Amino acid sequence: MYLVHARLEPSAQGGELPSDLRALVYESTRPEDGVEHVSVHGDVPSAPVLGLFLMAGSLAQAEANAAAVCARLLEIHPELAGWTLVRAEVPLLVID
Repeated sequence: MYLVHARLEPSAQGGELPSDLRALVYESTRPEDGVEHVSVHGDVPSAPVLGLFLMAGSLAQAEANAAAVCARLLEIHPELAGWTLVRAEVPLLVID
């Protein structure tokens, strides 16, 4: 299982993050995406991060699947018009 962080950004005019964003992400998934769990980190409304836990055969596939889910999310939900996906990557962890 992989944890992919997807960072969203509103348009230059700004935009409110829907309160049901987590449910909207689930609605945007397909079985082949491998999404097992979604968390929303909207502490900074201008730069929310989605945490997508996915089952995938590789890190690259997990990142690609997360990006595809986010592309669908932004395409099919009008309440997210103007928002863009900045990146979808597995976070780098540094352990001392």
